[in-house]
Amino acid sequence: MESVYKVIELVGTSTESWEKAAAAAVERASESLRDLRVAEVVALDMHMENGMIKAYRAKVKVSFKYEN
Repeated sequence: MESVYKVIELVGTSTESWEKAAAAAVERASESLRDLRVAEVVALDMHMENGMIKAYRAKVKVSFKYEN
């Protein structure tokens, strides 16, 4: 049986770490999407204010099974 998966890109944020930012994106996505299969961190960056790190940001691609 063949399957099709949809991929979406999310940005999670955390004041503590990139790991927590990525986890926040996946956890939030799992609240409204069913059957998440893979999460891939594609970029990491930081939001800065006055030379200080205010937030860690993780851009994450998540995939889930596409259903009609």
